[in-house]
Amino acid sequence: MRPTFSLQRLACIVMFTAFVACSGAQVLQTSGFHPHVNYERLKRIDSVINKYISNQWIAGAVTLVVKDGRVVQYKGYGYDDINSKKSLSKDAIFRIASQTKAIVSVAVMMLYEEGKFLLTDPIENYIPEFKNGMVLDKFNEADTTYTSVPVKRKVTIKDLLTHTSGLGYAVIGSREMNAIYAKSAIPSGIGELKADLADKMKTLAGLPLASQPGAKWSYSLGVDVLGYLVEKISGMTLDDYLKKKIFLPLGMTDTYFNLPADKFGRLATLYTEDSLHHLAKQVLPRGGISPDYPKLGTHYFSGGAGLSSTAYDYAQFLQMMLNHGVYNGVEILSPRTVEMMTQNQIGDLVVGAGNKFGLGFEIVTEKVAAESPKNIGSFGWGGYFGTTYWADPKEKMVCLIMTQQSPNSHSDLSKKFEVLVYQALK
Repeated sequence: MRPTFSLQRLACIVMFTAFVACSGAQVLQTSGFHPHVNYERLKRIDSVINKYISNQWIAGAVTLVVKDGRVVQYKGYGYDDINSKKSLSKDAIFRIASQTKAIVSVAVMMLYEEGKFLLTDPIENYIPEFKNGMVLDKFNEADTTYTSVPVKRKVTIKDLLTHTSGLGYAVIGSREMNAIYAKSAIPSGIGELKADLADKMKTLAGLPLASQPGAKWSYSLGVDVLGYLVEKISGMTLDDYLKKKIFLPLGMTDTYFNLPADKFGRLATLYTEDSLHHLAKQVLPRGGISPDYPKLGTHYFSGGAGLSSTAYDYAQFLQMMLNHGVYNGVEILSPRTVEMMTQNQIGDLVVGAGNKFGLGFEIVTEKVAAESPKNIGSFGWGGYFGTTYWADPKEKMVCLIMTQQSPNSHSDLSKKFEVLVYQALK
């Protein structure tokens, strides 16, 4: 019997062939049907997220899935305001916090490609205050005094990119480093309005490291230091550098340190939980951070946590990485540099349950992929207020789920989102 093809099947094949042929445009395609996605199964995302909303576990969420450069799912769910029932729009602007790190890491690698430095260069070559580095030895919790020992080797730029420098994190780090940083008024970078970045990074350089450089992976303020490095080498503020070199070329028109007044209405409302884990708006400052900080204006451009953005803007950034450094005809990075950024750069050290880390991204390993739908080599991270992203080179896929809530007792939604995306692939 001769095989038969429906007209619908033939149309899908023709459409997808045309899409592949024109993919050299390197931009996200927002219309059309992808033949390798089961759209009926993709609707399972709706039912799961809507359950979390109806149970008042979250106020709302935005999700975006890109497959082979085509947007196959992009929705806003639930509410921006649970009291007035104002819907959360899919173009809402989110406080992306640590998702800032990947963007600034790209900025660093752009300067690397210009021959401004080597990854093996000690950071003290560019920020002299890092000379004579010391490592915490003994800490007295009663009065926050400490003793220290010399570093066994110098902190390099690569150490800062991979979170192996030995630096700690303010507020969210270890008890000892939290106390040491608080005593010297070192900020986490989120919502800082008045401090001077250069002053704080120089002060940080004079404080002890939590561990010897290269000895362990430990999430840190390293990318804040690198943001200052970008400023020193480029002669521009980090804000201006990112705008000129990344945001404008990629068409990221909704990504800012300081949100313009005409976009204030699109800033997603920030939520928290009360003592009984009930959803509540964060109205007052928490930990000294105002929920309105993107609207208040700052000159402290934190390379590790300062940006706000949309799911679509960030998807364009990730698509550039999947495109080997090119988007919309603009080459941001070379293919080899993208390869370096998205491969294991920490050797035998591990992140979390067994992942690795590249130059700015967490990398999924075989061990972790065995218990996760994400493929080996997928790269991603997230942000403090409930935003998560990853890119999967094998499936040529970009995925984001964005909420605005901290803490969140139901943050398992992001892991369920992973399952719901991959089960819809043919």
